[in-house]
This record gives sequence, structure tokens and C-alpha cells, in this order.
Amino acid sequence: MGNPVKDQPDAGLKSLNHYSNRLPLWRYWPRQKLLPLIRYETPYLAWAQEKVRTPTLDSYFAFTANLGTHTFFMVFLPFLFWCGHTSLGRGLVHILAAGVFFSGFIKDLLCLPRPLSPPLQRITHSGSAALEYGFPSTHSTNAVSVAVYAILLLNSPESTVSSQTNLILQIITYLYVTSIVLGRLYCGMHGMLDVGVGCILGALIGLAQFSLGPVFDDYILTANMKEILVIPLAILVLVRIHPEPADDCPCFDDSVAFAGVTLGVDVGSWYFTGSSLAWDAPLPGTIPYNYESLGIAKTALRLVVGVLCVFAWREITKPTLLRILPPVFRSLEKLGLLLPRRFFTTASRYTTVPSNLKDHEVFPNFSDIPSIITTIRHPRRRAISIGPQSEADAYETLAYREKRRRESLSGGSRESPVDMDSKPNGPHVLSRKTSKLDQYEGMMGRGSPSSAVEDDAKIPRSSPLPPPEHNTSRTDEKEVFSQIKKPRVRYDVEVVTKLVVYAGIPWVVINTAPPVFELLGLGVTH
Repeated sequence: MGNPVKDQPDAGLKSLNHYSNRLPLWRYWPRQKLLPLIRYETPYLAWAQEKVRTPTLDSYFAFTANLGTHTFFMVFLPFLFWCGHTSLGRGLVHILAAGVFFSGFIKDLLCLPRPLSPPLQRITHSGSAALEYGFPSTHSTNAVSVAVYAILLLNSPESTVSSQTNLILQIITYLYVTSIVLGRLYCGMHGMLDVGVGCILGALIGLAQFSLGPVFDDYILTANMKEILVIPLAILVLVRIHPEPADDCPCFDDSVAFAGVTLGVDVGSWYFTGSSLAWDAPLPGTIPYNYESLGIAKTALRLVVGVLCVFAWREITKPTLLRILPPVFRSLEKLGLLLPRRFFTTASRYTTVPSNLKDHEVFPNFSDIPSIITTIRHPRRRAISIGPQSEADAYETLAYREKRRRESLSGGSRESPVDMDSKPNGPHVLSRKTSKLDQYEGMMGRGSPSSAVEDDAKIPRSSPLPPPEHNTSRTDEKEVFSQIKKPRVRYDVEVVTKLVVYAGIPWVVINTAPPVFELLGLGVTH
């Protein structure tokens, strides 16, 4: 028998050396230092989840989690530009782009898993956990960065909002950020370490945008051709140095998408400033809008037309690029000019990219709109998933299981999962007064994937998935990998495609939609 393929997930010892083989020491060492913290807090998180869970809270936190995604912001940010709040829209794009990029950068750098399920149950609207690593929480980063920026703007001397409206907006902001951050813990998607670091990262980003945003805006809007080229060059460098993950994680996809969005919004704003349509107040490059002139009907129609322009760009450009780029990439590959990334199939290994490619989209497809509306209309629809759901989950499950087994064989104070079943009152490495915590700790490393159960009160809130009977068998370990949600095949041309498509979206928002508004009588007279 030949040696197994190196990248093939297999049972046994591979889970123990997977990360040490794929990560350099300077990345592996901090990962190993932080991993015990994630394992330590998991039973406490499961205990807290059981204590507070109700069907109503399940629905609330699963639904509000959507408000912390970058997809949510990408859908509604164009409205700020088209309604005359160009500076605010640009600031929020910078915040979200920085949050998504740097949280994804850290995720792929350290490759830390989410807290184990079981004992946690993961509550989502999607029916499965994200394929991303857990540390830090991007939801928390997004929510806190937006909240910090909003609070600073509301409390700044330049704020023109009335005191009563200001107070209401601040209350909404605090409720929003609290719901998102606590929801990540409640839904079993993240631990305290994940959301804590995510909150710190988000606060720093929000503060940086508030302090340095006006300076950066001034640079963009007054730059010459050479000065504006610094932005795409810097973005391409950041995309290139994004760490290679040890597992097939889509963090890089989101980072590329928002790198493109940043490129498009900055270069697009610079270009629009010289347009005859642009207003100079309140800042140069403002898209013309006046509610008194348009009224609610024309404003709504303006938004609809703008969204259709964005969808048209994406629906035309993406399939076109996926069709014409593979031959170009094959030629570049022969010349040795490509730098392929792990988990992306090179152009020489395929002939065409499937037309029905399901992407990890930041901006939804036109065909996704019905499902989005269904989610809004039925907030109680959710899924509860138990067991490993990604490669990172599977490796952590096996590694923790093997760790417990070795400690038991070496006579350590911690017992193996099987021994703990037969001796529920046996000694543990942590002396705890609450037996429930011991039970939850005993479930760690025992998960086999179970189908996500749709909505709702039929699911027992206090009954995590019981452990399988044979936790250390080779068959069970293979089963973990055979049933996890596997990422789809990704193609090298998708990186450039995503960069171009997402750079084009803000360009369409800023430079294409306003002339269309004027043409259709939805513009504002200077």
C-alpha cells in the first residue's frame, strides 16, 4: 500500500499533527497557547446556554445575528450614498472592510476552532455553522466598530441631530451591539475569547475611522492620478500577504470581496468628485439628493433603480469573467507568473467553471431574494446543529478526544471519555462543584455530526446530543470527516473575479447610478 495523500483527512494521528505540519512555528506556537482557553470555557458556555435558552430567545438571537453580517451592510450601505450621506457611507465601508479583512486575517493566521459542539448547540438561520475559524468573532468586530463609530458621531460637536433623536439613536445602537455580541455566545457560535478580541478589534477600528477618516477622505478627494494609485497597490499587497489557512476556510474570500469594495469606493469617490453631477456640500463628491424635491415615492423608486443597476453589474460581469479568465490563467501559469493559493484549483486542472457555481457571497444573488424575504417574514425559522460541521471542527474534535485518551493511558488526572461514562463521579482535572459542568466537559470531543433540525419547540433545550458509544474507534473518526459540511471546489480565477466584481459594485453605486437617476427624472436640480 502506498502512502496516503498528504491532504486527505484521515483517522488517528493525522488530527494531532495536522496544524503542526501546516503552520510555521511562529503561527503554531500562539495557536497552542490560546487553544486551552477555548477548551476551558466551552463547558461553561454550554452550562450558560442551557440555563437561559428559550424558543423566543432562540428566534431573537438567530434573527438579529443577520444584522451583524457584512452581507446586511452591503445591501443597505448603497442607500446612504443615494440619499446624500456619501461621507457616512464611505466611512462605514472603510470600517466594515477593515473589520472583515483583519478579523479574517487573524482567523487564517492562527486557525483556532470554535467552541466544541457538543456540548454546545449551534443556533443559526442557515442550518449549519460557518466554515470559518472562530477566533476572533467577525460579527462582534462588525457590530462594535459600527457602534463605536456611531456613538462618537452622535456625541461629536458637529452632530446636527436633536437631543431627543440623539438619545433614541444611542439606545438603539447599544441594544444592537449587545444583541449581536451576546447572541454569538447564546447561539453557541463563539466563546468569550472570540467575542472579547472581536470587540477590542472593532473598537479600535471604529475609533481609527472617527479620528483619521476625515484626513483620509481629504486625501482621496484631492488626490492626483499618481496619489490615488497608492490605494489599489496597497490593497493588492494586503490581499497577497493574507495568510494561507491550514483548512479550507472561506475567510480569504470575504477579505478579497471587501478589499474590492474598498478599492471601488475610494477610487470611485475620487473619480465622481470631478463629475458635473457631484455636489461640494456637505463634502466634495456628494451624490445629489434632496427629500423635499423628490418625496417618498421618487426616493423609493430611486433606490429600486439603483439596486437593479448593482444586480445587473454582478449578474453580467461575474459569469463573463469566469468564462474568459481560465484560458488567460492557463497561459500565465505556463509562464510561471501565477502564485496559486492552497485550496484553489489551478486553471490547468479544469476546462470550465460551472455556471451554477454557489459562491460564498457577500452581496446576495438576485435569486437569493425570495429566501431572504422568507427569513424576514418567518423569524422563528432557524436550525439547531450539533456536532462537527467543518474541517476545523473535525480536527479539534479528534485532537481533544485523543488528548483525553492519552491522559487516561498515562495515568493523568483526567479520564478518557469512555471511563467517564462508566465512572461519572471520577476525578477530573478541574475540581468543580456543579456536576452539570462535569457532564458538559465529558461531552467534549465526542461529537458525531447530526442533521440540522429546523425550527423549533420540539427540540429539548437542555439535552445536548448524547455521546456515541465508541468514541476512539477508527470508524467513528472517519465518520466525523465523512459527514461534515465540505466546502465546494474553488477555482483560481475566482479571486480576480471577486476582486473585479466587488470593486465594481461601489463604482456602479457612485458613478453609474446617479446618471441613470438623472436620465429617469429621479435626480435633483443643482
